[in-house]
Amino acid sequence: MLNTWVVIPTCLPLVRRRCHTCASGRFRASGKFRVNAHHKLIDVWLLLLCTGCGETAKLSVLERVRVRSVRPEVLDRLHDNDLGLTAELLQDPGVLRRSRVALDWAGAWRLDTGGSGHLDEEVADVSVRFAARVPVRPVRLVADGFGLTRGEAERLAAEGKLVSAVRLGSRPCGDFTFTLKR
Repeated sequence: MLNTWVVIPTCLPLVRRRCHTCASGRFRASGKFRVNAHHKLIDVWLLLLCTGCGETAKLSVLERVRVRSVRPEVLDRLHDNDLGLTAELLQDPGVLRRSRVALDWAGAWRLDTGGSGHLDEEVADVSVRFAARVPVRPVRLVADGFGLTRGEAERLAAEGKLVSAVRLGSRPCGDFTFTLKR
């Protein structure tokens, strides 16, 4: 029987970026946007707060874009400081690449295994779905889902008892399946 696990974000991830004031390496999204218009052009930034000193930094969302090219409902969401839009933009690889930042998902997600019925099975087939692009190692998910240590899960993979089409040491952000034989 195929079990389905879901990786669910519990809060917004931290943004890895160096603070110019206190040299901290983490910022949290404030959920507020700064929108600046220059005649027919618009700039939009997501405001970030340093976790060390509270200093404000900007994450560039749009730069010198024609106002007419931005959908009106997106403009309304920007002006309303929509938290859903904040989460969407933090998931956008283009925004992260353009601003040269990375996300820190530590403590910002949980694994929903759907109960403990899979723990007693001799052979467990599991499908893992991601509700958001959370980079997490499959070995860690197996360890968390089955109540093992990461070392035990890596040992099972080395013995061939943990099999998957994805590399178990990588950090996939997409859905995958695995089989665990005990």
